[in-house]
Amino acid sequence: MPPSPSQPAPPNARGPLAWLNRQPYLLLSLTALFWAGNIVVGRHAAGHVPPIALAFLRWAGAIGILLPFAWPHLVRERALIRQHLGTLILLSASGIAVYQVISYGALAYTQAINGLLIQSSGPLFIALWALVLFGARLTLAQAFGIALSLTGVLVIVLRGDLATVRTLTLNPGDVWFLIGMIVFGFYSALRRPPLHLMSVLTVTAALGALMLLPLFIWDIANGARLHADLSTVATLVYVATMPSALAYLFFNRGVELIGPNRAAPFFHLQPVFGSVLAMIFLNETLQLFHLIGYVLVLAGIAIAARSRAH
Repeated sequence: MPPSPSQPAPPNARGPLAWLNRQPYLLLSLTALFWAGNIVVGRHAAGHVPPIALAFLRWAGAIGILLPFAWPHLVRERALIRQHLGTLILLSASGIAVYQVISYGALAYTQAINGLLIQSSGPLFIALWALVLFGARLTLAQAFGIALSLTGVLVIVLRGDLATVRTLTLNPGDVWFLIGMIVFGFYSALRRPPLHLMSVLTVTAALGALMLLPLFIWDIANGARLHADLSTVATLVYVATMPSALAYLFFNRGVELIGPNRAAPFFHLQPVFGSVLAMIFLNETLQLFHLIGYVLVLAGIAIAARSRAH
């Protein structure tokens, strides 16, 4: 009998994709990079592309990318998909529909730096949901690693100066972003059905897009408009490809390989990548607090990701 499609590729599998499929740390690092870019792009799109339209078109585009690759798996696993439809609907509602609308809507009212800081609460909510749903507890090393990497995030976001806290103001966007992270923590902690990852992602993307479609139609009917220009096209191409089709596939595979609690600290790479992107695209300079923050984040991830839950 061939191995379950949800299992890692067999040891004798060859080629770069087969190798990548067995590298959870690289997959999760790339996920953090793509999602950091999504925060930057989402903030740039605020006021240019309505949040509901951005969320719907993101996943409608992702389906077009995924479907040709997923179709053989969908046909072969159609009975299993029906069997696990309830779990797939929960994944779609939490990680695709609700979280996307909340996060893009929040970015219209808060700064990208606030979003990066709040997104760093992800490991806490993943750990809490894993405990509530499955009784999975953090080990001491995992808790220490998460705390250490969060310290590194704070060093980067606060630019090495605690006085920066005074300039961070709480607004409705911050509150909504925090609610979004609670929802995404639930999505991250849920156990995936025993399906091929392409099947899981394509079905959840399709169900999520269907959930968003009525909101999209309602939003357009009430006057929401997209600016038809090159910036909008570039935004939609990026969000459909990198943080959607690729990042969710990589994230789900990473969680499958090492579990949600060990994968969670990789959320803290997002402010690291976000600051690097700012240096590249916004001409910001590398400073000492960046280096200190990077070291703390990477050390925390190394400690937490290598520790197995009991």
